[in-house]
Amino acid sequence: MGRVLVTGGAKGMGAAIVRALAGAGHDVTFTVRSSGAAAEALVAEVKASHPGRDIVARALDLADKDAVEAFVGELEQGETYYGLVHNAGQPYDQLAAVMDQAKAEAVMQINFFAFTRLVSALIRPMMRARTGRIVAIGSVTAERSNQGNAAYGASKAALAAYCRTLAIESAKRGVAVNIVAPGFVDTDMMAKYADYRDKMESQIPAGRFARPEEIGGLVAYLLSPLAGYLTGATLTMDGGLTASMGLSR
Repeated sequence: MGRVLVTGGAKGMGAAIVRALAGAGHDVTFTVRSSGAAAEALVAEVKASHPGRDIVARALDLADKDAVEAFVGELEQGETYYGLVHNAGQPYDQLAAVMDQAKAEAVMQINFFAFTRLVSALIRPMMRARTGRIVAIGSVTAERSNQGNAAYGASKAALAAYCRTLAIESAKRGVAVNIVAPGFVDTDMMAKYADYRDKMESQIPAGRFARPEEIGGLVAYLLSPLAGYLTGATLTMDGGLTASMGLSR
């Protein structure tokens, strides 16, 4: 069905996306910053589960602009990709009034600008082929804020706005662009909320955090042939959280 590039694919939600895409018949290249052993284990696992699928892990620090540029150069000279899933993300919790500029810029580089550079390399071949899928993993914080989420939420809001415009510009050439906005997902990123988890889950209508494989399944659908007419959308997957009055810690 074509090769898909997944950023931040070694662990958690990214690994679930890699598994789901391989299960749907895609070859997958995923980037990893520092999870070498986890990446190797995931490659071995997915190849064993889906013989014939080509699964490749690539070391890439999306915070390193020079490294991103070098990788973009490789992509521009290589094969045409069918899909791009931007899962990599950098959290940063700090009050808006005392936000550290350098840390906020690092969040924006990883969560937003690295994605736009990858798009610039991959979307033109997709448009020439008249088929392609781009999915950005956003966040409910792009629309609904809570304390400490200024930089992270802003980066995800920028991501969503960019994707909506990209969807409009590429739809007639067969490329679908969408945002998946998870709420709280049961991954290592949520470890810092361990003391608040019971309270948080009690305020989510579904009564629990999302499972990574649920996000992976949605992403796999968005990259499927049946999803070509779905573009420019934000699909919120949060157990009813944003439909409710909100959540406090």
